Amino acid sequence: MATGERYEIRIQGHLDDCWSSWFGGLTVAAEEGDETTLSGLIRDQAALHGVLAQVRDLGLPLIAVNRLEDSPPAVH
Repeated sequence: MATGERYEIRIQGHLDDCWSSWFGGLTVAAEEGDETTLSGLIRDQAALHGVLAQVRDLGLPLIAVNRLEDSPPAVH
């Protein structure tokens, strides 16, 4: 079972989904208005800072970082 927290990171500029592996398997989605959303499970704060450093290294402005609440369990 994977551990960590789910995050959504919004950046200015468009990246396509081929960047997913470079960002450790995060989902990369180009949004309207020249923004990209990176989302997924990040294991700890050190890994989060690593992703943010990668965004910085690309020279893309950071718009927002949000920790997402876990989805409620499915009801059967």
